[in-house]
Amino acid sequence: MNPFIAWFDQEFKRLEAAWRSSIAQLDGSTLYSEAAQQLAFPAEQILRSARIVEQVSGGITANLWDDPFEWTLPETLRTKDKLMAYVDEVCDARARAFAAFKSDADLLRTIMAPGGPTQLLSLLLDAISRARHHQLWAEDYLKGKTA
Repeated sequence: MNPFIAWFDQEFKRLEAAWRSSIAQLDGSTLYSEAAQQLAFPAEQILRSARIVEQVSGGITANLWDDPFEWTLPETLRTKDKLMAYVDEVCDARARAFAAFKSDADLLRTIMAPGGPTQLLSLLLDAISRARHHQLWAEDYLKGKTA
């Protein structure tokens, strides 16, 4: 049993479910509308959250630390369906990264990240923390919309 890998897997899956739930609550006609800033803000926060997970997953699997910003612009992801498709891609990338972990000891390995040598455990903790932060912003705005 690998309790740390299982915990991280569970936490990322919870985050992925939160993205889907938040996207379902968005008004598809005003995802990024300046006139509907409260509706636009959650979509942007969901994207920021997912980008963090995608970047870390690409770094772990292929040592590619490209910023997903370029292919996740609002102009590219204009609909709820496109946002959901992007979330599917991020979930697949994260699953590929986790497939490389055979035991909790793998999380103690050091890899070369953009900021220098980083332990995988620390990298994953940072990613889940930052990604969850953005998702919580999205959820807070959505609660305000429905209240």
